Amino acid sequence: MIKHYIEAARLRTLPLSISGIIVGSFIAASQGYFNWLICILALLTTVGFQIISNFANDYGDGIKGTDNNDRVGPKRAIQSGVISPKQMLTAIKVSIAITFIIAILLIYISFKKEDLLNIAIFLILGIASIVAAIKYTVGKKAYGYSGLGDIFVFLFFGLLSVVGSYYLYTKQLNFELLLPAISIGCLSVGVLNLNNMRDRDSDIASNKNTLVVKIGEHSAKNYHYFLLVTAFITAIIYVVLNFQNFFQFLFVIAFIPILKHMLVVYHNKIPKLLDPELKKLALSTFLFAILFGISLLLPSI
Repeated sequence: MIKHYIEAARLRTLPLSISGIIVGSFIAASQGYFNWLICILALLTTVGFQIISNFANDYGDGIKGTDNNDRVGPKRAIQSGVISPKQMLTAIKVSIAITFIIAILLIYISFKKEDLLNIAIFLILGIASIVAAIKYTVGKKAYGYSGLGDIFVFLFFGLLSVVGSYYLYTKQLNFELLLPAISIGCLSVGVLNLNNMRDRDSDIASNKNTLVVKIGEHSAKNYHYFLLVTAFITAIIYVVLNFQNFFQFLFVIAFIPILKHMLVVYHNKIPKLLDPELKKLALSTFLFAILFGISLLLPSI
């Protein structure tokens, strides 16, 4: 039974989920701010949010019948019957409890008990993250069924993840951070968009009105190119604004497989063949986060 919950947690999505934390942490470290305990707790909290989201997605799509035999990609737990809806609901509740405890510990370690304003703000953001993770597919007004998933992924996996993690270390806001945050946000939305392009036909049949369903296959591909190119441009602008040496362009290596991925999407005619590209784009985003972060530290080594 445990292995079924591990499969439902979708481990392949976790590197993508922590990419924003990695970037925010590296930027803080490059400016002389870093704390290993904050870093570990932030990573664990984000992984918790992602697991909640994956469990809730399995539950929401499972009870609505969106995950059926027409669906492309790996079979989900409820769809295949290895976990019942009641058991998945329990797993969601347990995941929320564990993640919330870790988030509270993270907030306490970062701000102590004196900084009540920041404690309140991050508690609200933590609760909002949990609600967003659940409401993507669960409930009558699940925003993933209304084409709003892209906005929430951009906000939570991009802007909040990068800027929020940086703030945990520094207690400062730096508007230049919006540039790499946009990069991570666009790449994360790119993974979601790719998933929705793959599932377009089954989503139409299930009345799941993702953005891809709304705008059509051709526009979805153009939107995909826009997201990936924007991610590259905003990262370049950040480096130019903070240029010290050419090692800072090390992250460009991660865009080589992304460029190859774009060509695959361009030539694709059969949506289900896009499934392997999901893992490639997610891992390329993770690689980008690592290389981008390391490149910031190289000038000071």
